[in-house]
Amino acid sequence: MKITVNGEVKEFSENSKVADVVASLGLTGKRIAVELNREILPFDQYTRQPLATDDRLEIVQAIGGGQDDSFSVAGKAYQSRLLVGTGKYKDLEETRLAIEASGAEIVTVAIRRTNIGQNADEPNLLDVISPDKYTILPNTAGCFTADDAVRTCRLARELLGGHKLVKLEVLADQKTLFPDVAETFVAAELLVNDGFDVMVYTNDDPIAAKKLEDIGCVAVMPLAAPIGSGLGIRNPHNILTIVENASVPILVDAGVGTASDAAIAMELGCDGVLMNTAIAAAQNPVLMASAMKKGIEAGREAFLAGRMPRKRFASASSPIDGLFL
Repeated sequence: MKITVNGEVKEFSENSKVADVVASLGLTGKRIAVELNREILPFDQYTRQPLATDDRLEIVQAIGGGQDDSFSVAGKAYQSRLLVGTGKYKDLEETRLAIEASGAEIVTVAIRRTNIGQNADEPNLLDVISPDKYTILPNTAGCFTADDAVRTCRLARELLGGHKLVKLEVLADQKTLFPDVAETFVAAELLVNDGFDVMVYTNDDPIAAKKLEDIGCVAVMPLAAPIGSGLGIRNPHNILTIVENASVPILVDAGVGTASDAAIAMELGCDGVLMNTAIAAAQNPVLMASAMKKGIEAGREAFLAGRMPRKRFASASSPIDGLFL
């Protein structure tokens, strides 16, 4: 049956109780208040109160510092809006330290025959980024056809025990690493129909982005610039148009070079930024990871605050009345 929880429609089994919903949100035993169909529900009734189709629940708790500013992908909320990759680091220890410094909760992993360490003597990437601590986001990096991308996602699902969340990228050529949008459309539709939650890499084309949303992708990830280029956001106007017309999270993916690039993406209203090379290729990756975390946070706060309007001429910050002349 479908009920609405804090404004989102969710599916629960028949005979579910309010306590089951509370448990599904990880709030069992926490100090919360529950409103069922606009009536306050006492705490001692959570385990007895049955739910019916179209019921509406509001569940609130007190938090420090104002509103919760998480964003959701495929029904799961994340506090960090910085997503990071695991390639190009000098070793797994540097990988671990950089990811921890970034504060990221979603970490991308490329699926390769040798990527995770198949030999018993080799270190295992999943020991460094445990699925118990992070949301692992398998990606299809290096795939140049829809067929290869779909096969890679299906192998990732098997590898990670039924994992449905994937990052789809289908590349056009080795030199530019731009997306092959036509093949991306095909792969996205196949994966969505196969039950995957697809976060999709695409170019900064508002029409393509909207079509991928319509196909059913749970997040659309337009590039800022070519993968690994560090050029920053080359077309902020297109990114802004994509954000303004989207009903799913929009995350800038590829091309970020430094913390100010990440801040600009967030000031445009993006829900997050995914990066790898900008951190891993820095002279001090761990320090850059920390800088990127701060850049994301600053850009998000600036977006929420609402910047002052741009003006052609000066506007004195101090009044001129009363000057001694």
